[in-house]
Amino acid sequence: MKFGERPVSEAAGSVLAHSVALPGGRLKKGRVLTSQDLTQLDAAGIKTVTAATYEAGDVPEDAAAERLARALVPDPERAGLRLGKAATGRVNIHAEDSGIVEVLADRIHALNALHPMITVATVPEWQRIGARGMVATVKIIAYAVPEAALEAACLAGQSALRLRRATCATAELIQTVLEPGADGAKGQKVTEERLARLGVGLAPEHLVPHETAPLAEAIRASCADAILILTASATSDTHDTAPEALRRAGGTVTHFGMPVDPGNLLFFGELQGKPVIGLPGCARSPALNGADWVMERLLCGVPLHPRDIAGMGVGGLLKEIPQRGRLREA
Repeated sequence: MKFGERPVSEAAGSVLAHSVALPGGRLKKGRVLTSQDLTQLDAAGIKTVTAATYEAGDVPEDAAAERLARALVPDPERAGLRLGKAATGRVNIHAEDSGIVEVLADRIHALNALHPMITVATVPEWQRIGARGMVATVKIIAYAVPEAALEAACLAGQSALRLRRATCATAELIQTVLEPGADGAKGQKVTEERLARLGVGLAPEHLVPHETAPLAEAIRASCADAILILTASATSDTHDTAPEALRRAGGTVTHFGMPVDPGNLLFFGELQGKPVIGLPGCARSPALNGADWVMERLLCGVPLHPRDIAGMGVGGLLKEIPQRGRLREA
């Protein structure tokens, strides 16, 4: 693409780079100039315009943006995403439902490194998103890009985006109490709100004594697709009450602890294929904490390994929750 100032007499078919005011109206930037436009410009005494002229092998911005978006999401219905209409070199990509966004970051990095005029911006990896939320935007910065560069970008970014919907329809929150009559309403309410954002239903409130045996029995008896545990006393070790209860129920503990604050004292595992998550005390607050990241991924069927937890430390210093018992800087 050639860009620069050129005589109006030679500008037919070029893309106007800057809007031009005329006595009878305005020619907007991005307009492909016609012979009628040139007549109006000449009549207004305008002899030159700043414009871009396509060269052989150039792909116009809208066509390029649409091609790249379709490479990123070849099957929108299967991916749970919707591609917007191309305009001004941009295509926006939205979620069709609630869930978390799977981004193959290495592919996005690779395509963004190929040509400075070809860009894709996405939400962070595994970002929770609601229906109709924007997942990514494809933007061709120039009025056209070379075919070879566009083809390379399409190959690099192939199938890099999809929505992961919840695979668990129901969850149960089992809370332990230290004394009879204790109230678990706050934890139940906040958890119900968290789950609703993913379309997951929550079983009725379930309180048990803070002891291994009754907690193990409650875990074993749960019919929910996912089991959440919120203890009256913080879990301090992988052999503390809640992890031991999961083992006694026949399950396994995959990992304890995480480099995210608030949220350090979390553990997770599984029981007969069901995810089981031991929530930290900060989960009683609606504020973002490490448990959100773990819970959202497991509820959406995304495998989670200790190395994934280890990788959450960068960016894992979250906003402090004033209500929690031990603040970072008391």
